[in-house]
Amino acid sequence: VQLVESGGGLVQPAGSLRLSCEFSGASYDDYAIGWFRQAPGKEREGIACIANDGGSPYIADVLRGRATISSDNSKHTVYLQLNSLRPEDTAVYYCAADAAFVSCFGGNARGMDYWGKGTLVTVSS
Repeated sequence: VQLVESGGGLVQPAGSLRLSCEFSGASYDDYAIGWFRQAPGKEREGIACIANDGGSPYIADVLRGRATISSDNSKHTVYLQLNSLRPEDTAVYYCAADAAFVSCFGGNARGMDYWGKGTLVTVSS
């Protein structure tokens, strides 16, 4: 499985970004795809998850109301739309795949099976 993130960059406070995660190398439907982030000096935290099982996507409380996760099945790509960004959202954002689904929807980084290399989001004026 390969995961490639894109879309990070420098954005001003209150701005928006859309991150993309392209999945390849296995059946897209067999994995839940999640977004995690890690700020300097902090642990990696789960922020969103989605799967093609008909269930609802997951957004962590810290981003609820400011983020949306979606999937384009034809492109095997998961998107994370981030709005109303704050300086404390500055972090490296990673996508990851989970064959069991449990870790992804629980925001548990240690249980994820595959990881991308990450994309840096910097929120600053």
